[in-house]
Amino acid sequence: MADRVYPSAKPNPQPPASTAAQPSFPATKSQMYQRPMYRPAAPSKARRRSRGSCCRCLCCWFILIIILLVFLAAIAGAIFYVLYRPHRPTFTVSSLRLSTFNLTSSNLLTSSLDLSITARNPNKKIVFLYDDISVGVTSNGADVGDGSIPGFLHDAKNTTVLKVTAGVSRQSVDPSMVSDLKKSNVQLAVDLETKAGVKVGSLKTKKVGIKVHCEGFQAGAPTKGKPGVAATPDTVCQVKLRVKIWKWTF
Repeated sequence: MADRVYPSAKPNPQPPASTAAQPSFPATKSQMYQRPMYRPAAPSKARRRSRGSCCRCLCCWFILIIILLVFLAAIAGAIFYVLYRPHRPTFTVSSLRLSTFNLTSSNLLTSSLDLSITARNPNKKIVFLYDDISVGVTSNGADVGDGSIPGFLHDAKNTTVLKVTAGVSRQSVDPSMVSDLKKSNVQLAVDLETKAGVKVGSLKTKKVGIKVHCEGFQAGAPTKGKPGVAATPDTVCQVKLRVKIWKWTF
């Protein structure tokens, strides 16, 4: 009997993978295009140098203009001084009479003072234009009289006598000042405050503040209807100009 041949149980081996190169396909548009990152270009050294030189040039011109304006103002001021020789006006208190001076037990003061103030303009070609003048009389800091003088035009080389009555009515006084006001002789000081301008020919300047301070007066209290007369020494009062620049007053 002939033998049967059976097939082997082992699977047939697979053929080895081909090592041949796979075909390459062209890349798509989305794979080929990449958006570059934005980077601002740095300014060149030449541009920075030109900007710096322009700023320096403008600063130099500005400083030169300021110096020129100051120089021209100084020349104009020197010419004005040589031509007109300006001087401040002078003020003196010619007379001071204390007609009423009553201080009650409740520290209420009623007073009345008659003043004569002499104003002199020593300039030959300069005229002063005064606004209304406020007058205040004090004694060691206590207000004992207030008044006002109407504004006026003060001609060149002119002397004007200004008369005013100043006083207070039942004004409360600080208790610390009562003892000084009860003395037989009361120390008094006079203050004037106004604004004045200058007129030279047809030219008028802007008005500036003027403050006048006079002190050293001593008046006795009125007795039996007779007013107390203060001794007025022949001294010139202090005259100060008050110039306001924006928010500051000098």
